[in-house]
Amino acid sequence: MTDRITVEELAELMKKSAGVTVAPEDLRAGDPGFDTLGVDSLGLLGIVGELENRYGTPMPPDAERSRTPRQFLDLVNTALMTGA
Repeated sequence: MTDRITVEELAELMKKSAGVTVAPEDLRAGDPGFDTLGVDSLGLLGIVGELENRYGTPMPPDAERSRTPRQFLDLVNTALMTGA
């Protein structure tokens, strides 16, 4: 496990925590919104919770309000890299 969440890991988390299956390639293509992909606010909260359990640290408050996978990954990876 790295200190950086990849698109592949996010796709796995989306399936596990939100019940939405999305190919990593689809997450890279144009940065679709979570709503377009079928991930609602509870699903995103589940993803954030899973990451907090995995890394033992709170995720940024804005992570659960991210509109796109790219925005989410930017917030979470910055927090993981800075320890914030």
